[in-house]
Amino acid sequence: MFADIIPDLKARAPDVRGRLIANQTLAELTWFRVGGPAQVMFMPEDEGDLACFLRNTPDEIPVTVVGLGSNLIVRDGGVPGVVIRLGRGFSEVTVESGNRVRAGTGVPDVKVARTAQEASLDGLAFYRGIPGGIGGALRMNGGAYGGETKDVLIEARGIDRKGNIHVYTNADMHYTYRHCGLPDDIIFTQALYQGAPGDPVAIQAAMDKITESREATQPIKSRTGGSTFKNPPANKAWQLIDAAGCRGMKIGGAQVSELHCNFLINLGGATAADIEGLGEAVRARVKESSGIQLEWEIKRIGVPA
Repeated sequence: MFADIIPDLKARAPDVRGRLIANQTLAELTWFRVGGPAQVMFMPEDEGDLACFLRNTPDEIPVTVVGLGSNLIVRDGGVPGVVIRLGRGFSEVTVESGNRVRAGTGVPDVKVARTAQEASLDGLAFYRGIPGGIGGALRMNGGAYGGETKDVLIEARGIDRKGNIHVYTNADMHYTYRHCGLPDDIIFTQALYQGAPGDPVAIQAAMDKITESREATQPIKSRTGGSTFKNPPANKAWQLIDAAGCRGMKIGGAQVSELHCNFLINLGGATAADIEGLGEAVRARVKESSGIQLEWEIKRIGVPA
């Protein structure tokens, strides 16, 4: 359990309207279902509420943002400082003139794909294959099945650590493979996408194909965190892991998926240390086998037990 700092936070920002919860468990919010608590969980009401909170929170208090908990390991000791989760006030998705889609960063990627399809807009179907939310997609240049966020993003709104609101163009994001070049402390609140006129039946067929492919090749019904490692240049992470003999490898309650070995699975009873330790063991074997150092795609936050 962490010390309760909520009274001090409320005294500094009495106008904040969102919920502040001390020692909120985070395991239930992650797809792996592991990890310790947040010292403080803050769920802002809207963008203005988030800006107010950040403006009045001392720099020495760490601030961490979590989305839908898909590509995330929360370490067993929990997360010191404030963990921000964007919920109801960031969950709208709308279609605008000019074949555009605007989405809050609390919106699941799949909902954006469906909204575009229903509006006969092509170009966003790839979001059907990403198990996460728009905030994570902006931060990681999320992509799958031939599409990436950088291909369709017009602009993103975000708030810096001082509570200032900014609008970033696609170029401002400095996107590369699974990477955004903006400072890590920018909290995205909204995205605006460009679609193109399309046939809703054909778009739905493309989305169905993505669904079928995921179900056939990925352990999506298990407690997993999606793709564990980024693909190195001119290589595929799963092939390197397989060649290193790691398919099915276990540590504690964690296992490298037999179905797709770039996925780690909580078999039941795994700790965050089991999962992260297994990932590091895989990295070591691949380095020894191929000379290639795999880079984590899954975000890891907090402190060990």
